[in-house]
Amino acid sequence: MAVSRTFTRLEFYELVWSKPMTHLAKEFAISDVGLHKICRKHDIPNPPLGWWAKKAAGKPVMQIPLPRAKAGAADRITIAAGQLGQEPELIAAARENARVLASSIGTGVEAPPNATVERTAAKLRKAKPAPVTGLVTAGGAGLIKVEVAPASIDRLERALNRIVAAAEAIGIKLARGEKTAVFECEGETIGFSVGETTRREKHVMTEKEQAQEEAWRRKRERRWNRNEWDDLDFDFSRPRFPEWDYHPTGQLSFELEHCYLLGGSPRRSFRDAKIQRLETMASDIAVGVAVLAAAKKVDRLRREEEARQRQEARRRRELALRAQHVEERRGGALDKVLEELAALDRLRRLVANLRGAHGAAGEGRLRAFLAFAEHRLTSREAALSAEGLAKRFEEQRLFGEDDDHGFRAPHYY
Repeated sequence: MAVSRTFTRLEFYELVWSKPMTHLAKEFAISDVGLHKICRKHDIPNPPLGWWAKKAAGKPVMQIPLPRAKAGAADRITIAAGQLGQEPELIAAARENARVLASSIGTGVEAPPNATVERTAAKLRKAKPAPVTGLVTAGGAGLIKVEVAPASIDRLERALNRIVAAAEAIGIKLARGEKTAVFECEGETIGFSVGETTRREKHVMTEKEQAQEEAWRRKRERRWNRNEWDDLDFDFSRPRFPEWDYHPTGQLSFELEHCYLLGGSPRRSFRDAKIQRLETMASDIAVGVAVLAAAKKVDRLRREEEARQRQEARRRRELALRAQHVEERRGGALDKVLEELAALDRLRRLVANLRGAHGAAGEGRLRAFLAFAEHRLTSREAALSAEGLAKRFEEQRLFGEDDDHGFRAPHYY
């Protein structure tokens, strides 16, 4: 696993003039643009364009001397661990920018105390170790989520102060979360925790436990001889001892929150190793927080865009269904009017025939029928007139802005 590397300003200057920037950038897994930014940040001159070609051709070249460091500038340059791979542009840019900013973070400098770290350490020192693991825990609003052995608290406090200081150096803030302390970066919230690993060994009974076991055996034998035993004496009354013993190892692990991200899996775990300790990984952890924040932002933007596209697709489907609903209502109204016009035409012919054949008076029942038909004819002509149709369409909410009356989108959309 790649780790951060630290140089003095002079060492880095000599390294920059020892090989082309493109070659050196590959060694650090950073772009040559990012490497140039680090040089400018620390006022380190680098070979100009064509310098290496002239040197290879045997032409005289001049090496620009290293100027004195500016007042207050760091004498150490840290190149945080990185990677060159297929990452979304936003994540790659965030990683490189964080590494440039982290180049000023010293690895061996004591960091100023942080109030949240101090409160967490104080809570740990008052806590009682767990009976099984021997670890003490802290957590809750305003505290960092931690589980370590009492012997590791001082070292943990120093490491956390360095990590928080490194995070602040690249624009990341330690804030009070709803449940525990969190990092805030570019509008994203990053949870984290620190733990200590334990070593498991087969439990060896102590003298006290052996005495308890022997006392139980003697008691069982006495009851057996007197025939005064039951099942409880053989099972639940037997003393219980742990199968395993757990011993803290002193190895600390810094874990960033685990969350499912589409198309990416930034580094989330930083642990003690043979050549590197947690307190010397502050710059790497700070960069890791920035990268995870960028990855969460990319994931959030992607999910928001997918949700927007789904909403837009749903809107288009609903519009199509709404238009179909309106067309069906209008078509149904038109068919109804045509049917009524055909019936009206038949009614007109019927009334005309009756009037012509029997005169206006006619006989009793026929006269009543003719009067009924004439009344119905008048009513239907009025209903199918321009005014009548307008009134009907107003009542039925047709052929206007409320054509979609009664439309309900299917619930599965």
